[in-house]
Amino acid sequence: MPPEWLTVIAWLWLGVAFITSGVILVDIFVAGHRQQMAVMEAVYPITALYVGPLALLLYWRWGRNADGPGNRARPAERHKPRWVTIAIEVSHCGSGCTLGDLIAEWAIYALALTVAGRSLFAEYIGDYALALALGVVFQCFVIAPMRGLGLRKGLEAATKADFVSLTFFEIGVFGWMAVMAFLFFPAPHRLMPSAPAYWLLMQVGMVVGFLTAWPANVRLLNRGIKVVM
Repeated sequence: MPPEWLTVIAWLWLGVAFITSGVILVDIFVAGHRQQMAVMEAVYPITALYVGPLALLLYWRWGRNADGPGNRARPAERHKPRWVTIAIEVSHCGSGCTLGDLIAEWAIYALALTVAGRSLFAEYIGDYALALALGVVFQCFVIAPMRGLGLRKGLEAATKADFVSLTFFEIGVFGWMAVMAFLFFPAPHRLMPSAPAYWLLMQVGMVVGFLTAWPANVRLLNRGIKVVM
């Protein structure tokens, strides 16, 4: 079992993350500040699930449709620093990874799946497979309409654009998960998804993945493989 202080911190930060995500959702769907690209209406709230108020700051300053309620208008035109562009791109990639990891982690825990006697290896396989699938779908919603592609061509272009980025994101997450499993909470005291502290540490892992995916996104944008959103 994790120490009590870690559980308390976990509950507090998880609460902040969910509230922040909820604020963004309300602003988009209730206040009517819809995004020009519909997929971003999922990206910003999902990003808030692991970086909390930082996602709200990114959304409010650079991503929010400031023209007021109504149709999917373009966010108010403003110069975006290069780092903001990269941060939004990585957030888009990370949202697919985050959603895939959430689903896979709970499914593997509920089904008690293992590979070579370790649930961690099953989590690696499940997390990567779902993260890749969802990440490609998220990217397809961006790249297909911008390039006028059909579904098949859109999925091919999305896979080419996001495969490297998603892989580097998951490398960061998986490295952190190994630290959790073998250093912080080795067997038989391994944390399980039922513990709030597990998800607090997974949030840290997502931040690590965000950082490891950053250089890959810079390179993909510089080469024109990914499109600027």
